[in-house]
Amino acid sequence: MIRILIVDDHPILRAGLKTLLSENADMKVTGEAGSGTEAVKMVQHADYDIVLLDVTMPDMNGVDALKQIQRHRPDLPVLMLSMHPEEQYAINLLRSGASGYVPKEGAPEQLVTAIHTVMKGRRYVSPAVADLLAADLGGYGNQPLHTTLSEREFQIFCKLAAGQAVSEISADLHLSVKTVSTYRSRVLGKMNMKNNADLTYYAIKNGIIQ
Repeated sequence: MIRILIVDDHPILRAGLKTLLSENADMKVTGEAGSGTEAVKMVQHADYDIVLLDVTMPDMNGVDALKQIQRHRPDLPVLMLSMHPEEQYAINLLRSGASGYVPKEGAPEQLVTAIHTVMKGRRYVSPAVADLLAADLGGYGNQPLHTTLSEREFQIFCKLAAGQAVSEISADLHLSVKTVSTYRSRVLGKMNMKNNADLTYYAIKNGIIQ
């Protein structure tokens, strides 16, 4: 039996996922969390085989929640769910250690396939993400600018775009202010932008933040 933790701030969506997954004899939703913070606590006190984690949540974005879950349970697979198109998040989240990425508007069969794939010890990559990865390997070309960022750069980019100050990010990630400032400079340089306002505009335009 695959024990599943669903993490999403919308109760109706959690209920829908639970109903969908209950139709599979080998799956059982054994936990539900309405925030990233709650999910991090739950994985420390209960055993799950896989986490279905929403990318966009009010208290903690999916990237931070993924990192904290990995810190406490490094072997626990995390499958990311999002309302955003795959090209906006998939590459960066896979680099960050996610086991796969499934759009919320995808067919129910896609989620079930993704769970079974991940439980076999593999990463789930949809045909669309496979194309993105192939383009990524061949050079960035027309790929979105944020896909050029490293794992840590993308995490800091999301925080800067959401309006967090360097000092706040420093405290959140347990990094020095100088280190965060260095990452900020790298992000701005790679994305050919001048300031945080440019990052915020880009993130909103590309659906990375709301």
